[in-house]
Amino acid sequence: MRIYYINLHNVMKKAVVLLAVLLAALVTLNFIGNNIFKPTTSSFEPIYQGNQTEKKIALTCNVVWGEEYVPEMLKILKKNDVKMTFFMGGKWVKDFPELTKQIAENHELGNHSYSHPHPTFINKEENIREIKKTEDEVYKVTKNKINLYAPPYGEFNKTVLEAAGESGYKVIMWSIDTRDWQRPAPEVIVERVIDKAHNGAIVLMHPTAPTVKALPVLIEQLKKRGYQLTTVSDCIGIK
Repeated sequence: MRIYYINLHNVMKKAVVLLAVLLAALVTLNFIGNNIFKPTTSSFEPIYQGNQTEKKIALTCNVVWGEEYVPEMLKILKKNDVKMTFFMGGKWVKDFPELTKQIAENHELGNHSYSHPHPTFINKEENIREIKKTEDEVYKVTKNKINLYAPPYGEFNKTVLEAAGESGYKVIMWSIDTRDWQRPAPEVIVERVIDKAHNGAIVLMHPTAPTVKALPVLIEQLKKRGYQLTTVSDCIGIK
């Protein structure tokens, strides 16, 4: 019969080493969980609507195409004494400076990036360049300083929010989407807005043929319901 002797010193030594390894693993996992996989947040938050205690609605228009419809939109807005916010693509501003000046005569301008990239696909520095390039182009053409940013495609993440915030911009989204880029019938555009109209609403539009036809009806219907149609800055309470 064989007799096995256990060296308690070696066993204890191995146990201590194993325990130290386990503790190190737990600390590492805790660090990863808290710092890598933790959902990211930003101190710069997007704005979806304005003051809900005031019967105001901001109509907005993102402009990176549709220049053939902009002049008629401006005529309708002037006839109805309505001011709105146009979010300008920087390249569009460069290509259509005179139209940009016409918009700026009576309406608020915002920033819609320069080349209309997917902002979540590019890094912070590239987002900042897109914003600043548009800012410079708008100022060169209109002498207007702008501080509202509507990210292309309505896409944003922590990087996009920080790029805009650090550039001095508020990120503007919307609470009512006309989806007019799908070119629905004008009455569909009107219905989509009227059905969801509320205090402080921000309405997203684009320069399209059905939008032009829907705009005078939309203005009339909203005014009948007692809404003041104004700019985003006025609606959200900034100057």
